[in-house]
Amino acid sequence: MRFMTSSDKPDHAPEDASPEATGVAAQDWATASADPQYRAAVVDLLGALAYGELAAFERLAEDAKLAPTLADKAELAKMASAEFHHFEQLRDRLTEIGEEPTRAMEPFVAALDGFHRQTAPSDWLEGLVKAYVGDSIASDFYREVAVRLDADTRGLVLAVLDDTGHASFAVEKVRAAIDAEPRVGGRLALWARRLMGEALSQSQRVVADRDALSTMLVGGVAAGFDLAEVGRMFSRITEAHTKRMAALGLAA
Repeated sequence: MRFMTSSDKPDHAPEDASPEATGVAAQDWATASADPQYRAAVVDLLGALAYGELAAFERLAEDAKLAPTLADKAELAKMASAEFHHFEQLRDRLTEIGEEPTRAMEPFVAALDGFHRQTAPSDWLEGLVKAYVGDSIASDFYREVAVRLDADTRGLVLAVLDDTGHASFAVEKVRAAIDAEPRVGGRLALWARRLMGEALSQSQRVVADRDALSTMLVGGVAAGFDLAEVGRMFSRITEAHTKRMAALGLAA
């Protein structure tokens, strides 16, 4: 599932489909969507992403209240604007393919809101770590899925996963805080580990609750995933998390 597009792009992140793409990945939306199960999976995917972007917009606005300087507030406002633009792109796409955006988002509201309630940051630094580390896990997941989508949907998903600038901003601010007060690092490392666990378990729970999405992941309507590949995918996501922790100057 998707929380916000603050992720930096990990080294292993899948790119757009190669010229040798086969199956659904080699098709356009008009062709691929003839399969009703595939269509349902994509509507779920876009709905989850759309609500994640809307929630990200709201959360960045809240985080701005904790920002220590006016410059930081302005930076977060700019990022919030980018998140809302991503939401609009997804909302418009759902409308374009004949789906009602609110209906597509509704199945994911409880899980996403629950995640954010359970991981509400207590201060500015925890908010930055949550955006950079916690939300990036979901971004990695969607990049993995994107390479197995039809070309039209894949292009949109990768576009809305673009970094809004939060990655470098978070790294700079968190590293500066640790340099100024090293003991902060221990607290933030524990926080990041908690975020990792919550994000992975919520992602797995959401997928398990949506039949079309889970079928896609285990090699059904979108060829290329099987149960073994799902395990490898989560290993890659965990590896990317470890690299992000290192970038922040934190122990994984």
